[in-house]
Amino acid sequence: MDRRRFCPVCATPLETRRIADIDRLACPDRRCGHIFWDNPIPVVAGVVEHAGQLVFARNAAWPQGMYGLVTGFLEPREEPAEAVVREVAEELGLVAEVTEFIGVYGFARKNQILLAYHLTGHGEITLPDGELAEAFHVDKDQAEYWPGGTGLAVRDWLRTQGYDPQPRELPSQVKAWLSAPPDMD
Repeated sequence: MDRRRFCPVCATPLETRRIADIDRLACPDRRCGHIFWDNPIPVVAGVVEHAGQLVFARNAAWPQGMYGLVTGFLEPREEPAEAVVREVAEELGLVAEVTEFIGVYGFARKNQILLAYHLTGHGEITLPDGELAEAFHVDKDQAEYWPGGTGLAVRDWLRTQGYDPQPRELPSQVKAWLSAPPDMD
C-alpha cells in the first residue's frame, strides 16, 4: 500500500479502513470521503533482441548481480507498444520495432502491471540517458530468468522460441534488496 499520510483532496490525515475486503487509506472527513484505491501502475517491458542475442541491463540504482529488461512508464495518451519502443531508444540508444506482445505480469513489490513485448533492436547500444549502469548480450540458449516480474516475460518468450530457460539463483545482496520495502521513486 502507498505510504501517503494525508488526503490529496482536503489534506486531512488518512486512516486505514476495510473497504471491499481490503485495507485501504481513506479520508475520515465525511464531507470529503476520498478513498485511495492504490490501483496498479502500467509499465512496459521489452525483451530486446539485438545482433541475435538478448539484451539485459542493470539500472544504476540496482545492486551488482541484479539485471532485467528495459522498462518504463507510459506517457499520457501513449500506446504501450509505442512506449516500449521509446524506452528502448532512450535507455539503450537502439532503434527498435515490436515483433510481438508477450503478456501481462503483476509486479506487486512496486504495485505495477507489466505489459511485456519482444522487440528487435538495431544500431549500437549507447546507454544515452544514464539510467542504466550497464547492458550486456546473452545468447538465448544461455539466458536465465529471475522468477518474478520481468523475468517471467523472459521465460515465457524463450519457451515460445523452443528454449528451456532456467531460473537464476539471486545473489544474497539482491535477495536482501528485493525483500526490503520499495523506495518511493
